[in-house]
Amino acid sequence: MGQRRSPLGVEDLERVAARGWRALEEHSLGGWLLRAGGGFTGRANSALVVGDPGVPLPTAVGAVARWYDDRGLRPAAQLPGVQSRAADAAFAAAGWERDEDTLVLTAPVGRPQPVDVPVALASSPDEAWLAGYHHGGQPLPAVAVEVLTSAADVVFASVRLAPAPAPLAAVARGVLTDGWLGVTAVTVAEEHRRQGVATAVMTALQAWAAGRGAHSVYLQVVGSNAAARALYRRTGFIEHHRYHYRRRVG
Repeated sequence: MGQRRSPLGVEDLERVAARGWRALEEHSLGGWLLRAGGGFTGRANSALVVGDPGVPLPTAVGAVARWYDDRGLRPAAQLPGVQSRAADAAFAAAGWERDEDTLVLTAPVGRPQPVDVPVALASSPDEAWLAGYHHGGQPLPAVAVEVLTSAADVVFASVRLAPAPAPLAAVARGVLTDGWLGVTAVTVAEEHRRQGVATAVMTALQAWAAGRGAHSVYLQVVGSNAAARALYRRTGFIEHHRYHYRRRVG
């Protein structure tokens, strides 16, 4: 894949990504999107801070806090790029703590290439897939399947290198939104890392998306994950922007 700049800006790409990882409840505060998903994942349980909330920023911060309090969730906000700098300052002034940066990487969808690793694709996650997805090292809550399958055009990739009941070697989720393939939930079992498994999964997902007319792919990786960043850099991804979360203390 050759490198080129994304055809979308930060705000538009974040809105595409929000449609690719849908919360179970969503509410607009001006241009901001408040999302609740039973506490499963930061993305589905945070306010996407893009655009104008339509009220002064301190008022918007208070409205976000109340919305999450009403749902029994810790108030959180996702703040992408330099565009959210003023809002970030307002959340900081209210005492909300900051997480590390997450990098949003993009690339053109590559041409389908043959791979030696068998990758299975399915329209829904089975028990083996769910067992293979290690979200934060914790067991998945019951609401996870509803969040994972809430998008309109989604696929679940898995790699099995040993017969069942051996666990899967890798899993990942792909979603297609307006010509963009979003790749999430990439998990490779520790004993199968650095064996080309992740590359095979990415190739299979891009082939799936290319067959549906996709032109670009995005994914997110935390800044501290040096191994994943190096893998994606080798396969043609470049940094589009960064975001971080702020969460209310207490």
